[in-house]
Amino acid sequence: MKLLKLVPDHTNIHFLKWRVPFYIVSLLLMAASWTLVLTKGLNLGVDFVGGQMIRVTFEHSAAAPVAALRTEVTKLGYGEPIIQRYGKPNEISIRMKLPEGADHDSALSDKMARTITADLKQNHADARIDGVDSVSGKVSKELGWDAFRALGLAALAVAAYIWLRFEWQFGIGALLSLVHDVTLTLGMFALTQLEFDLNIVAALLTLIGYSLNDTIVVYDRIRENLKKYRKMPIPELLDLSVNETLARTIVTSLSMLITLVALLIFGPDVIFGFTAAITLGIFVGTYSSIYMAAPILIWLKVTPKSFIPTESAIDRQERLARERG
Repeated sequence: MKLLKLVPDHTNIHFLKWRVPFYIVSLLLMAASWTLVLTKGLNLGVDFVGGQMIRVTFEHSAAAPVAALRTEVTKLGYGEPIIQRYGKPNEISIRMKLPEGADHDSALSDKMARTITADLKQNHADARIDGVDSVSGKVSKELGWDAFRALGLAALAVAAYIWLRFEWQFGIGALLSLVHDVTLTLGMFALTQLEFDLNIVAALLTLIGYSLNDTIVVYDRIRENLKKYRKMPIPELLDLSVNETLARTIVTSLSMLITLVALLIFGPDVIFGFTAAITLGIFVGTYSSIYMAAPILIWLKVTPKSFIPTESAIDRQERLARERG
């Protein structure tokens, strides 16, 4: 039985031929993403901005009365709520800002939660309170700082690891591709205004791991070919290396995308943002391994000599002595 091959053997696609246009497009997309983040901002969840989230299920209703709930909760005087469906149509979350002074007096947030839940039960007999989550402003700031610090340290640790394993040029290339992947993902969240919470930070860390894995596979093949083909021009060698790892890249990415697309379509809404972040990350991670991490090696002057150990004066004298002898 003949095996199915998604990528033919001995492909010869000239990826690096279009490296300059793709680099320009990538830099423009990164600039657009940061512009969106700085102008529109991220729709930060309770984890980062503080507040209270009440999860409610309407047991005998096909769908939650979102419009009526928004009006009812607003009338209580705590501000306008953010109401979102998650899971089934009759399951919702009500997100509220903490009342003024709640950071110093937790009784104020407890009172708000009791008032809202009592109003829900009074107006909707089938309302079941599934949980109340409250995060103070001080804690949310600490969570936000720790989350973004984790992303930064992870990216730097990745660059340092590749620097030690390969050469410093490879470390810079990996760091650039990681910045590219995370930036485009943040841009998507700024554009769509999907809720950005700690689950999304976990997705970004997962994305960093996936992108690193794909980049290291390509870099390892580049290093092998640099030792094997010492007279081959660098653009041709990079194309060869990417083509040799293309089958592995396509099969791995496609396998993950099948699962992720199924989760996007049929999965619960509560993990939709997490799944969307990783799905986009698969695309940009694969793209950046080819068009960000590889081409920069040309501009950073990587050559076959990069992996030839430097000969010291003593080694040179010993070699000349052996040649004369």
